[in-house]
Amino acid sequence: MNICVTGASGFLGTALCCRLEADGHKVLKLGSRDADLRLGGTLDVFSAHRYDQIYHLAAWTQAGDFCLQHPGEQWVINQLINTHVLEWWQRAQPQAKLISIGTSCSFAPDRLLREEQYLEGAPIESLFTYAHTKRMLLIGQMALQRQFGVRWLTLVPSTLYGPGYHTDGRKMHFIFDLIRKILRGKLYGETVRLWGDGHQTRELIFVDDFVSAAVDLGVICNNELVNIGGGVEFSIRHFADAICGQVGYDAKKIVYDTTRYVGARSKCLDSSKLTHLLPQWQRTPLNVGLLRTIQWFERHQSEVLQSPADARA
Repeated sequence: MNICVTGASGFLGTALCCRLEADGHKVLKLGSRDADLRLGGTLDVFSAHRYDQIYHLAAWTQAGDFCLQHPGEQWVINQLINTHVLEWWQRAQPQAKLISIGTSCSFAPDRLLREEQYLEGAPIESLFTYAHTKRMLLIGQMALQRQFGVRWLTLVPSTLYGPGYHTDGRKMHFIFDLIRKILRGKLYGETVRLWGDGHQTRELIFVDDFVSAAVDLGVICNNELVNIGGGVEFSIRHFADAICGQVGYDAKKIVYDTTRYVGARSKCLDSSKLTHLLPQWQRTPLNVGLLRTIQWFERHQSEVLQSPADARA
């Protein structure tokens, strides 16, 4: 197949493109340097080719409290990106299936995290804007399908982790930040200070597992929203203890800062639909996935273990 991938240079995009190319597909990999999706018509230069699938991964966001600090910019920039991709898809590539990435933060905290409740209720305040840009992306796909008959699929991951994370100094999602801080605590004797009381819970999905499910679902599903989660959530303390055990750091030295931003207290997707659609799909065990991620950090110490102070030096 001919496949176009936006956000191809990101953590998920890199893993996805590697898998697609390994499967023998011809992949157009678009990062921000290849196409400024904030601008209308920027994708027209790629219209000469017909694509069987368009994976839309591009989004303007970061981890931590980034969404809390940039709500207005997030709304404008992500709406521009999504609108321009959807418009190009419907106008220039209507034969392609659009496969987009949703977000678990679109779910309201007082609802079950099931696909049919993705658009119901209000997301948590700190992620409200970003959550709604993802909801609007889904609504746009649904509207275009109703009017023009195009095909789409939206995949909602829990937190992705694994080797190959970004090394450009951006804020890290919690599991990568845990690994970085604990490794720095071991190597440099720094105090490991984690946000919150450590009892907030999170769910992880190994990036290669997500990619495997995405590729398979991309073949069999049309006009569906599908959660792809790890199946179980653990507390931040559980993840920290597991990392400490693997790197040889005393977990009792960790300081939990209850004054800092923690986001949602709990996020665990209902993945029963996924299990029904892909009964043979398997998840990488947490201890195996964490070890592979830690080993990648250790191989890239100079890039990913620097602190903000190091980066400014």
